[in-house]
Amino acid sequence: MSPPSEQTVLVTGANGFVAGQIINLLLKKGYKVRGTVRSDRSINAAKESHKGYASQLSFAIVPDMTVIEAYKDAFQGVTAVFHTASPFVLAPKDNESELLKPAVAGVVSALEAAAQYGPNVKAFILMASFASILDLSKGYRPTYTYSEKDWNPISYEEAKVADGPTAYCASKAFAEKAGWEWMQTHKPNFTFSSICPPWVFGPNISPITNLNKLNESTHAIYTLIRGDKIPDADFCGFADVRDVAAAHVSLLEKESAQGERYIVGNHFDYQTAVDELVKEMPELEGRIPKGEPGAGLKEGVYYRIDGSKVVEALGLEYTPLGVTMRDTFKQLMEAEGKTA
Repeated sequence: MSPPSEQTVLVTGANGFVAGQIINLLLKKGYKVRGTVRSDRSINAAKESHKGYASQLSFAIVPDMTVIEAYKDAFQGVTAVFHTASPFVLAPKDNESELLKPAVAGVVSALEAAAQYGPNVKAFILMASFASILDLSKGYRPTYTYSEKDWNPISYEEAKVADGPTAYCASKAFAEKAGWEWMQTHKPNFTFSSICPPWVFGPNISPITNLNKLNESTHAIYTLIRGDKIPDADFCGFADVRDVAAAHVSLLEKESAQGERYIVGNHFDYQTAVDELVKEMPELEGRIPKGEPGAGLKEGVYYRIDGSKVVEALGLEYTPLGVTMRDTFKQLMEAEGKTA
């Protein structure tokens, strides 16, 4: 395998929450990185997030990720692809046109473009989601443990008329399945792997400047500050954003582990998040609801997530929930202080 300095990694959706941490880690390890953005206006924000790496970082404008030809310039000299861009809409007016079709087309088009325009591409790593694994119809399923063998079983017809969050989860499943099916049909000269995290929490790559424009997962956690009770669990799993980035880069660097599907994540519920946060930042006690400490870890309440495969394959070490919560809220509190 060539040294990092001789490789160029394409990261789609360069301004995304996870993409920012992936790019940061790649740059620190000496890789050249090309990030895709939708317009010129997005480039400055991405550059600002990665100061000091101007010589390693370049950008390609891909206004529509469902159009294969839009990627032509992006793949020049690229040796690997991290596909993180995907539609994230929880209240679509039309499930099919806003979520289902673009999610599938986004993955397939990127694969087609890699095959057509990326002769040097050796690995394609999709940031999928635990949403493509979870069976929402089973609820908390307290005696079950999800692993990579599971698939979200929703049908396309059901997804077209489902509520927004259910349709989003379906879009992730259809997109990932489309990727595996495309690989089986076309058998290109590169490997395909998928990483499936649940909720992704942790610090942003840049300081938070606007508390009204948080990414979806950070917003979910920040609402604890204004809440009067502990929210019900939704995704009963989380991954630290830095762990998700580390999994991507480690997978790129370990060819023998490629071509597989990986869950990256551990158990999560809001009660346990609050319990751990107060231990790490006791100054927040009184600002967040107390709930029933310890209740989130009771057996037989929530399904469990088996995130051991990626640990065994890549040696990934999971960041404890308390550390993730602490580092997330430190940024949020700094932003509050600046706003005040």
